[in-house]
Amino acid sequence: MEKEIILKSVFIIIALLLVFEFGFLASNIFSDTSSKTEQPSGTLHYSSNDVPADRISEGNIEVYKDRVVIWIENASLSDYASTKSMIPILDYGANGIRIVPQSEDEVNVGDIVTYDSGNGLIVHRVIETGYDEQGKYFVTKGDNNYVSDGKVRFEQIKYLTVAVLY
Repeated sequence: MEKEIILKSVFIIIALLLVFEFGFLASNIFSDTSSKTEQPSGTLHYSSNDVPADRISEGNIEVYKDRVVIWIENASLSDYASTKSMIPILDYGANGIRIVPQSEDEVNVGDIVTYDSGNGLIVHRVIETGYDEQGKYFVTKGDNNYVSDGKVRFEQIKYLTVAVLY
C-alpha cells in the first residue's frame, strides 16, 4: 500500500513537471511576436566593443525637476521583446528612441539598427560595413550572440537607435 502511494506521488510530480514544461514551450512557440514590438534575436553572449555614434549633443538635452526634454527631430519610441540577444544594452523594459536614417552614410559601425529580416523586425548592432556587387552592406549581430546576421542592405534598415532609457 505504501509503495502505491509513493508511486502515485512520483507520477503526479512528473505529470505536473511535464505540464509546466509543455506550457513554457507553448508560450514561447505561440507567443505574439508580431509587428509593433521590435525583436532582438538570439541568446548567446555579449562581445561588442563598438559604440554607437554620439547623435545627441548636450545642448539638445534639458533637465528639469519634473521632466527631461531631449530635442531630436523626427524621433519615435520603441520597446523590445525579451529575446536576450542585445543584453546588457537592450531587453524587455528598455525604451529606445529611434530615428529613420535618410542615407546609408548615417549608419556606422557600433550603431544599433532595426532592420526587416523578412520575418519581422530585428534589433542588432552594426559590426562591419563593406561593399560588394550590390553596393554597400552592413553586417549586424546581437551583442549577446556568437554569430552575425550576415549582410543587411540599407533598404532593410527601418530605424537607427539614438538613445536607450531604462
